[in-house]
Amino acid sequence: MEGSNHDNNKTFPIGETPQETSSLNVPKSYEISPANRASLNPEIADVVIIDLAGLDDPLKRPIIVKEIGNACRETGFFQIINHGIPQIVLNDALESAFNFFNLPTNEKEKYMSNDVHKPVRYGTSIKDGEDKIQFWRVFLKLYAHPLSEWIKQWPSNPPDYRQHLSYLTYISFVFVEKTGDYAMKTRLLAIKIIGAITESLGIGPKYLESKMEDGMQVLAVNCYPKCPEPHLALGLPPHSDYSCITIVLHSSCGLEIMDATNGTWQLVPDVHGALQVHIGDHVEVLSNGLYKSMVHRVTVNNEKTRVSIASLHSMGIDEKMATAEKLITDEHPKNYKESSFRDFLNFLSSNDITDGKSFIESLKIN
Repeated sequence: MEGSNHDNNKTFPIGETPQETSSLNVPKSYEISPANRASLNPEIADVVIIDLAGLDDPLKRPIIVKEIGNACRETGFFQIINHGIPQIVLNDALESAFNFFNLPTNEKEKYMSNDVHKPVRYGTSIKDGEDKIQFWRVFLKLYAHPLSEWIKQWPSNPPDYRQHLSYLTYISFVFVEKTGDYAMKTRLLAIKIIGAITESLGIGPKYLESKMEDGMQVLAVNCYPKCPEPHLALGLPPHSDYSCITIVLHSSCGLEIMDATNGTWQLVPDVHGALQVHIGDHVEVLSNGLYKSMVHRVTVNNEKTRVSIASLHSMGIDEKMATAEKLITDEHPKNYKESSFRDFLNFLSSNDITDGKSFIESLKIN
C-alpha cells in the first residue's frame, strides 16, 4: 500500500516490496550491517576517462590501447567518451527503461522468475524472497544476442505498430525497439573494446573476436526507487561481474567502486554522454590476474529513482574462458580454473552472494 510501514523481518511478494510501494521505512530484512553501510557523503572517485575517437586510427590506436591497458591494470574500471553511440540512443534507452518500470505490476510480473537460467526474468533484490538480505532494487534481465532470437521473448513484441495500440502495448513496443537498438550498438562497441584489451595484454586484437561475436550479451535493466532511509540499504551488494566486460549506462550517480589500496568506497561521478566499462571475472582469468575484475556496489538515495542498463558481454554460454598461454610463465604460473557463463549461473543458483561468496574467488587455484 502507498506510504505503508512494512513488517520488519518479512519477505515481500513482487508488487508489495517496500521499494515498489513507496514505504516510509526500510524493513529489517533490507538493513545492511553498520560496518557495510554506504556513506551519505561519499568520496568521489577519480575515474579515468578514455576518448575512443581515435581507436580506428592506426596512429592514435596504440595510445588508446595503452590507456585502456593501464586502466584495466590499475582499477579495472574506466569511462569512455566519443564511443560512437548517439546521445539520442542513450536517452531513448533510459526513457524506455523508466517507462517499463512504471507499468502496472500485473504487466511486469508476467516475466517474474527466480530461475537465474531464464533468458527473460523480472524480479526484485537478487533472488526474490531467498536473499538473506534484501536489496532496494527492481530489475529486468534480458538475453540480447543473437537479438533476432531473444527479442521475441522480450516484453510484448507486437508484429505491427498501429496508432490504435493500447498505451501498455505501445510502451512495451517502444521498450523493445529502443532497448534493442541500444543493445545492438553496445555489442559492437564491446567487441571493439575487448579487442583493445587483448591487444594491451600482448595477445593481439583478434584473440577473442570470433568467440565474442558468437557470444552472450545479457542486459540487466535495473531500477533503484527512492529510498526513505538510504543509509540503511543498498541497491546491490559488493560484487564483481561474471562477464568479460560490462558496459553501463545510467540516469544518475549511484555506483560505487572499491579502492583496492585501502578498501574504501568511492562514488563514480556522472559524466554526460559517457559510458562506464567494468572489467569482469573472465578478463581476470584470461589475463592470469594482470587485470582485476572491478568490485562495485550500488547505493540508493531519497531524492529520485535511478535507472541503469548494464550490458554484460561474454563468450558462448558453455565456452570456457582459460588463461592465455602466453601469460603463463614460471614466474607467473596459472592462477585460475577455466569457467563458462553457465558455470557462473550454476554458482549463482546455489550460492547467496550476500554472504560475500565470490565467483572469481572460487576459480583461483593458488
